[in-house]
Amino acid sequence: MLLRLAESDLQACRVLADASDVADGAVGFHAQQAVEKAIKTAIVLSEAELPRTHDLERLSEQAAAGAPLPDELAGVDWLTPWAVALRYDEPTTTLDRAAAVAAAESACRWATALLGESARDAS
Repeated sequence: MLLRLAESDLQACRVLADASDVADGAVGFHAQQAVEKAIKTAIVLSEAELPRTHDLERLSEQAAAGAPLPDELAGVDWLTPWAVALRYDEPTTTLDRAAAVAAAESACRWATALLGESARDAS
């Protein structure tokens, strides 16, 4: 379920990133959410307790204990402010939309691979 939600956020991020009339906040929010839900997929697969947080650094650390994150997700915590703070406040920075989409795509690919490995291990 989390991976399906992550993929939905990824698709929204892709569509919004190409729309010049859409604010960075909307794109950043969906990118952050896709990454968060993908990382939480890995945490669930490791059978660890799922924390209720949007903090990508904290989530990445917890997930890495069970499945090392790919290099392209190192330092992905730059998306964390887009989850809450920058949704309600005017951003003081611009979002690198291409990097946000790339991070969300990478996170979803990684979680999909982990889910596939888990299914193979179960059979």
